[in-house]
Amino acid sequence: MSEILKATRPSGRSRRPKTAEPGRVCAAEGCDTVLSKYNRSEFCNVHKPVRYPRLRGVLPSEG
Repeated sequence: MSEILKATRPSGRSRRPKTAEPGRVCAAEGCDTVLSKYNRSEFCNVHKPVRYPRLRGVLPSEG
């Protein structure tokens, strides 16, 4: 016989995702890409600046 799992919703209110002004255009020169309201950056994914994550722990050995 299979077991049935039941779940409950977490208590408290759920938050809505943060949004930006709809209809914005990428700030890169010559780019006409319309940005999603969920993309709060001023650039599209093609023109956004490169960001490197903060690494924790042991540094990789060279060689």
